[in-house]
Amino acid sequence: MRTKPKVGFGQSSILLKLYQAGLVALMFGVWLSGCAQTTLPSTQQSQANSTAPVPARKDQKVILTTFTVLADMAKNVAGDKAIVESITKPGAEIHGYEVTPSDLERGKGANLILENGLNLERWADRFHNSLPKVPHITLSEGLQPINITDDSYQGQPNPHAWMSPQNALIYVENIRKALGNLDPANVTAYDTNAKVYRQQIQAIDQKLKQAIAEIPSDKRYIVSCEGAFSYLARDYGLKEVYIWAVNAEQQATPKQVEKVINTVKANQIPAVFCESTIDNQAQLQVAKETGAKFAGVFYVDSLSPPDGQASTYLRLLEYNVNTLIKGLRSN
Repeated sequence: MRTKPKVGFGQSSILLKLYQAGLVALMFGVWLSGCAQTTLPSTQQSQANSTAPVPARKDQKVILTTFTVLADMAKNVAGDKAIVESITKPGAEIHGYEVTPSDLERGKGANLILENGLNLERWADRFHNSLPKVPHITLSEGLQPINITDDSYQGQPNPHAWMSPQNALIYVENIRKALGNLDPANVTAYDTNAKVYRQQIQAIDQKLKQAIAEIPSDKRYIVSCEGAFSYLARDYGLKEVYIWAVNAEQQATPKQVEKVINTVKANQIPAVFCESTIDNQAQLQVAKETGAKFAGVFYVDSLSPPDGQASTYLRLLEYNVNTLIKGLRSN
């Protein structure tokens, strides 16, 4: 007959202590888990779920935009009457974006697609052709385009019209009309929201004019990697200098960099900048060769993540203006 081994007093004491320690650890872990679930701030909860599509109510239309700036504009006009989502994510380079199968699935469930036009989204035609039943609206319709005068894009319209607050007012009006036509039941809400949003953009327009007026006229240059500020320069009395006209898939050429270096030296421009979605090495070389300060990045083709410096279109404008003025005053 097999007998169980006897456990001595010392061993019993050790086992008891291990059991008690394990029980305490288990209870502590459960308590921590409960705290984590009940004390998470609501803002963190919303950010944690931000990548998931927002389910639409039966009475809500679903609007897709080609990039985050347009999505934010449309959200301000739509309010809670429609669901608005961007196809591309914050930080994405939108000129040569590659459409994914999940993008097409989202497109099938949309009631309307809003795009910039002016040859910005090179992929848009293929996307629309895959979704023939979903209407799309071009938000740059009705503004006066500026044609590119150099580079391989010579003669084509500069696509970055939203970078001027004055053009943004045209975008907002086109969004208002599009949503009203799509969803007549909520046209009053769209009209009211658009009016409030226009006032906010106009306030930034005035701030921009005042800030630039304080810079000496011979120093009102905006030197960037991409020629994304042609409309801003035209509307606010700036001179634009850039390495390339439109974000390209290749590196800057020595000729492009040399041209900017010579312009910065000749005009004693105190600061140069680049964009948040591309490599800034070429502009850093310009700064090194000229003695100008590399004064930071601008947000152009994409908003920042929700906790970033340019998480909305209005914040993007304010951040760019502040960065520009601070850089030009630096010397």
